[in-house]
Amino acid sequence: MMDLTKTAPRSVKETMLGVVQLARTTDKAKAVAAGQVGEYHYDCPMDQALFDFLAMDPKEFLDAVKAAKDDSEIEAYAKPFVAKKDRQSLEAFNKSWLSTVPTGESLMHFNELRAKIAPSRTDVTSWPDLLDLDEGRTVPHRETVHA
Repeated sequence: MMDLTKTAPRSVKETMLGVVQLARTTDKAKAVAAGQVGEYHYDCPMDQALFDFLAMDPKEFLDAVKAAKDDSEIEAYAKPFVAKKDRQSLEAFNKSWLSTVPTGESLMHFNELRAKIAPSRTDVTSWPDLLDLDEGRTVPHRETVHA
């Protein structure tokens, strides 16, 4: 059981079956199944990008999580979707996912959240880093690049 009213989901950076975001999405699905998702949102744009990449249906994944007795059953459900991807596309997805800078409306929300939780951390430019900061994880300082 996952209670996201008391704890945060796993980091975007934590992998499940070698894929970033999947562990976090799984935690949110577990919390939805338990009725304890709190301020988090299952099937948010970040989850949707993962589902699109893996060609996985979010409702079917949630149903699988609800029916699973433990994490190994959830992994067994997800494994065939991950297995359809070759190593290079998985690596490219992971690298891109961890480093892509938000744009458009996403950038507006990103900047608002960063200004609220860590206004001095202009070196933080990706959602995974900002979510880690927001949830109390350590994010190393990086050199800021000035254009």
